[in-house]
Amino acid sequence: MNGREHHVFILVTATVPLLGVVVAMVLLWNQAVMLPDLVAFLVMFLLTGFGISTGYHRLLAHRSFQTSRPVKLFFTVGGAMAGQGPPLIWTAHHRRHHRVADKAGDPHSPWADLEPGIRGALKGLWHSHLGWLFNKDLTSDPMRYCPDLARDRDVRFISKHFVAFVVAGLLLPGLIGLAWTGTLTGFLTAVLWGGLVRFVAQNHATYAVNSVGHYFGSRRFATADESRNVFWLSLPSFGEAWHNNHHAFPRSYRHGMRWYEIDPSMIVIATLEKLGLAWNVMRIDPERIAMKAEGMARAGGGRQAPAHAPQSPLAEKGTDQLATVGVSDVE
Repeated sequence: MNGREHHVFILVTATVPLLGVVVAMVLLWNQAVMLPDLVAFLVMFLLTGFGISTGYHRLLAHRSFQTSRPVKLFFTVGGAMAGQGPPLIWTAHHRRHHRVADKAGDPHSPWADLEPGIRGALKGLWHSHLGWLFNKDLTSDPMRYCPDLARDRDVRFISKHFVAFVVAGLLLPGLIGLAWTGTLTGFLTAVLWGGLVRFVAQNHATYAVNSVGHYFGSRRFATADESRNVFWLSLPSFGEAWHNNHHAFPRSYRHGMRWYEIDPSMIVIATLEKLGLAWNVMRIDPERIAMKAEGMARAGGGRQAPAHAPQSPLAEKGTDQLATVGVSDVE
């Protein structure tokens, strides 16, 4: 997908699903929503949400755990159906974000080019939430940021045929409606709710982690950025909104680090591990958490703090090294 094709894709996916939401609201007002529509919405919201959080983010971008090829394909395809970008490009942008979070070069920081006052804040939040996706000149070279995935034939295939997977993610809920009702109307309304409405709800929950999660919320760790924990966003983002925790320990399989921090993706990964479907799950000792919190507090954090030195790409480290290296030592 070249720059022009990407720009057209973003324009279409930013406008058409919103029109679907308007139609859905009219149907809802007229009580023309059926149970199959809501089931299709829930099924697709879960599939694409775990695809992004567990698949794209924790498995591909951070190597928080390892798994079999079928499980990898399941989550990566689910992530592609969400429509946020090909897995190769999504991962490259995300690893770049971690290297220079809230500093020059961050693809989606709300603090980029900050103007004073409310106007500057709104411009920054818009840029980090959605505006950065319209930047035709933005590139994050996969061979620089994720050479390991650039050599993965499955990731390359899904990235190459990304648009087809997005279309499948819009049509699949229609098949649920068709199987349930046996009617064309059931197919179309399920596409509307499980496809277009889900598209808007799911993606804006993720985009909010980039915007709200770097502007509002609490900071447990004095990371060298402005990442925040946003409790009310934790459930719709599948645990991604414990964002300050994540920036402190990027490779940890769990972002919710206390019992009351809801983290659905952590539960899924732990369940996969118990079933023998996930291994080399990256955990952190409580003592290490406390030590790092103390060290960060002494050094000082925020976007003015020096960024960590760039690390070697994941692909340069062997599996055994990855299992023993500190979870914050690799992007």
